[in-house]
Amino acid sequence: MEDDSNREITMASARHAVQTYYLGGGCFWCLDAVYRKVRGVTSVVSGYLGGAADTAYYEAVCSGTTGHVEVVAVTFDPEQVPREVILDIFFASHDPTTLNRQGYDVGTQYRSALFFRDDAERADFERAVEKHQENFADPIVTAIEPATPFYEAEPVHQNYYELNPMAGYCNVIINPKLAKVRRYYAAWLQG
Repeated sequence: MEDDSNREITMASARHAVQTYYLGGGCFWCLDAVYRKVRGVTSVVSGYLGGAADTAYYEAVCSGTTGHVEVVAVTFDPEQVPREVILDIFFASHDPTTLNRQGYDVGTQYRSALFFRDDAERADFERAVEKHQENFADPIVTAIEPATPFYEAEPVHQNYYELNPMAGYCNVIINPKLAKVRRYYAAWLQG
């Protein structure tokens, strides 16, 4: 039988272990570029989540028939960057008041969504929506949904911004988002 002091150490370690949030806020290239710059983020993987189909790949997801969302799996160390900051950056990085759309990207695969794996994550997400509503005149429509299987996106979609900095999409869409995050969250960004 485990004594109380060992159980407390184990529980404290579990609270401070790395955590992964699954975040959908338009094209995954945008959130990928933002979160790769955040101190304490150990991994960012673009992928698809939230659909009913047994598999997901770019063409199928773009057709709108699978129900999947373009997401990033953001793995971070809560001791280096608080959960709240990860979610603050999420709400600063896209418009959570537009349904199934982010700028020129239109379709259910671009919906604003937070995918939870347990009650604690769900509560984190609900608090974040409530907190950020005051920053928007229109209602936040970010869906809070149970996580379904995550499908990693094709290699061309991983770290897209860093590999294609001169692409038109990067200059017109991603750069303004990065500038906004730098303006408000510079203390949490690397170098």
